Amino acid sequence: MSACVPTRADEPRREEHSHEPHSPPPARRPRLAGADVSASIAVFLIALPLSLGIALATGAPLQAGLVAAAVGGLVAGRLGGAPLQVSGPAAGLTVVTAELIHQYGWRTTCAITVLAGLAQLGLGLLRVARTALAVSPAIVHGMLAGIGVTIAVAQLHIVLGGVPHSSVLDNLRELPAQLARVHPAALSVSVLTLALLVLWPRLPGRAGKLLRKVPTPLVAVAVATTTASLMGLSLPKVDLPSWSSHALAALPDGPVLGLVAAVLTITLVCSVQSLLGAVAVDKLVAGRPEQSARVGRSDLDRELLGQGAANVVSGALGGLPIAGVAVRSSANVHAGAVSRNSTMMHGVLVVVAALLMVPILELIPLASLAALVMAVGIQMVSLHHIRTVTRHREVLVYAVTTLAVVFFGVLEGVALGIAMAVGVALHRLTRTRITHDETEGVHHVHVRGQLTFLAVPRLSRTLHLVPQGAAAVVELDGSFMDHAAYESLQDWQNTHTVHGGTVELVGRRSGVRIGEPTGPAGLQALTGVATEESADCRCHPWTPWRNHQCEIPEAALLRDGQPGDAQGTGAGDAGGSATPSDADGAVRTDGTDSTGGHGGIGEPDKVSEPSPGDGSSDALARPDAPRDNTADASKDTGTSTATGNGAGPGTGTGTDAATSTGARTGAAAETGARTGAAADTGAGAGAGTGTGAATDTSRPSARQLARGISAFQRNTAPLVRGELARLAREGQQPSQLFLTCADSRLVTSMITSSGPGDLFVVRNVGNLVPLPGRESGDDSVAAAIEYAVDVLEVRSITVCGHSGCGAMQALLASEPGAAQTPLRRWLRHGEPSLERMSDEDRPWARLAGRAPADAVEQLCLTNVVQQLEHLRAHESVARALRAGELELHGMYFHVGEAQAYLLTEGHEDRVFDHVGVADLSA
Repeated sequence: MSACVPTRADEPRREEHSHEPHSPPPARRPRLAGADVSASIAVFLIALPLSLGIALATGAPLQAGLVAAAVGGLVAGRLGGAPLQVSGPAAGLTVVTAELIHQYGWRTTCAITVLAGLAQLGLGLLRVARTALAVSPAIVHGMLAGIGVTIAVAQLHIVLGGVPHSSVLDNLRELPAQLARVHPAALSVSVLTLALLVLWPRLPGRAGKLLRKVPTPLVAVAVATTTASLMGLSLPKVDLPSWSSHALAALPDGPVLGLVAAVLTITLVCSVQSLLGAVAVDKLVAGRPEQSARVGRSDLDRELLGQGAANVVSGALGGLPIAGVAVRSSANVHAGAVSRNSTMMHGVLVVVAALLMVPILELIPLASLAALVMAVGIQMVSLHHIRTVTRHREVLVYAVTTLAVVFFGVLEGVALGIAMAVGVALHRLTRTRITHDETEGVHHVHVRGQLTFLAVPRLSRTLHLVPQGAAAVVELDGSFMDHAAYESLQDWQNTHTVHGGTVELVGRRSGVRIGEPTGPAGLQALTGVATEESADCRCHPWTPWRNHQCEIPEAALLRDGQPGDAQGTGAGDAGGSATPSDADGAVRTDGTDSTGGHGGIGEPDKVSEPSPGDGSSDALARPDAPRDNTADASKDTGTSTATGNGAGPGTGTGTDAATSTGARTGAAAETGARTGAAADTGAGAGAGTGTGAATDTSRPSARQLARGISAFQRNTAPLVRGELARLAREGQQPSQLFLTCADSRLVTSMITSSGPGDLFVVRNVGNLVPLPGRESGDDSVAAAIEYAVDVLEVRSITVCGHSGCGAMQALLASEPGAAQTPLRRWLRHGEPSLERMSDEDRPWARLAGRAPADAVEQLCLTNVVQQLEHLRAHESVARALRAGELELHGMYFHVGEAQAYLLTEGHEDRVFDHVGVADLSA
């Protein structure tokens, strides 16, 4: 196999330093980034119509919306702790502000805004911002949904050409009469606005993609305004009085208790919405790995101070209350903003528009603004949020909060929501399920939930069902046990043991059990804290682990008859037994030292030396092998080349099913983690080479396998048995074929959030798809493709590569004339990827936002693109593509960053764009 070396530089060139060595770098004047300028314009075009619409919905002077937008951009943008969050008049404050204006008048409402800002400053100085995040998301989403319903119902009257009333009930009561006297002109302008809001983001084709860059709210209001002006429609329009007559804040006038409640309401709503928005913006920024480090995480206490200062200034200048706005913040992040300059520039543009664009703004029909705000209100009732709270069994909290906000008000609704959330939490805390059954003479008592004094009577009644002198196993599946429950359980255990019975207390984690019923160790084990003498397993789900192989104490090994200096099994990545690990670099139980374990998250694998005669001299180079040693693939090798169910070590291919059950069944994260880990451990132990012909259950590797299977049978099998039984009856009906590498660090079910029956998975060394006719006796991949497309009728095929792929390293390090081992014969299917990368006439596949780190990463990306072309050459795939029944997707997973990239559609330059978190809701 000929080695193909790319002609381009592996790494981007570094900038040369112009200053002399050992001298300080030249001072740089702050510059305004072009990304911030474009982002500020995009945010301004969204903020202008929304600010006017929210002011209209509250009944405040329309100029108050512009004042709040400008102050939110300049003051909160400069002083706040979330650089990319955009603040201004928020739809979530509409109902609160409207009630205050109706009850106290506009000038007193401005004073309340100032006092709320001072309260926010005090909270920020006390550094209690994180406390606001303790509010249940179900309450926040329910509050926003209730406000959205209130806004939509009120603005519907303006859309129909009428005037809204003060309460939701009055608006609903008067709606039939309003429908009887519809204003045709207002309705037509509103319908046009709503149609553009719905259709503009869905414009097809390349021209539609360019047009969609113009903000939808601006397009809707501009088109409706132009249409109304050209047709000469007689409609109420925006009326901006002279700034000289603009009303400012006055001393608050009203009952003290009412004013205090109003200030607390504004403070609560503004603070919670702004802080949750800052956290959401952090998640959006984290979806841009090329810029997340530059932006940094939000300082929530500083953000609270910035919001407080902005509310003080806005209220004093006669503006609306200010909070972080989801729509504008999302637009700011997606427009590519990199600093707080974009937020501040948007505030400057609002000031310019308020001073120079008054004649243009006064052409806007109020019906168009009402339709815009009504659409925002409808979007606040998010189906995604409803599904989320339903999945977490908090739909009752959400529903109570929403209805209470609609019918009683924001403060009352939030209070009722908090009360309901506390009630639900107490119900869960006191809900304990205790069952008893007998299997082969052993009595099993299962305790599911938290053990408190309220469950002691049921616990005692169930424990006394166990006959005296019988063997009993008590399984505790909970994270809390109070003193009353502990004493009841321990007293029964002592009594049962005295009468000749045996008791085994088992925790919810595999291997956590107690040998002695008394003493301090008993309480530790009962509460789930394993001691060195009592625990065989101390690994926790989704924490850095060694291929989920527990660090077994030396005492445990000696107690089980294993010598302290046991040698590894030679099982490659499966991990054999070894001496116990310690903190200073001793050999660990998975056959590696503490400086380089197998498969740990964020930890490099240890490059192992193949033993003579194990058939691995030409094996695949380790993904993290030093770059200087990649030319000698015979030294940096693993010993396991087979993976999947029924894949022989000669072929390196096979298929498996998704193993994670958490996404489909709602099982706990620990259960899902252990299920996937147990499956991976089992596959590794079965696929390794040189482990011996017989299975010795006394060896640690066999014990780990048995322990993982036992954990599945005890914790996960009861949860998934019904779903798997349904799949067994109906047969598999996966939606997609997922073709990826055999690398043990790729857990397909985890990175795709899939469950049993979702994916038909094909794994092989290097995620290769041999061209038809070139399989040379190995038809396993082609057979899997044909079966998936023609029999299972999958709707999509995904080829997934990953960072640090050992197969790609072996391809780059291959030398002409090397011995043709089974692995090298298999890797020849990757030679077209090498040729593609070396072709100067073809653009390189690349990652969005950055260049590939090195030649290996470049080849990994190119290989995905090349294997997609190989897929199209298969007859079944080509036929399904022509019929429009199949889609092909390319994917790249960066293991070290835990970041997934998808190959974008319609790009000739083959860009892999990162997959970020969900967008902020309106």
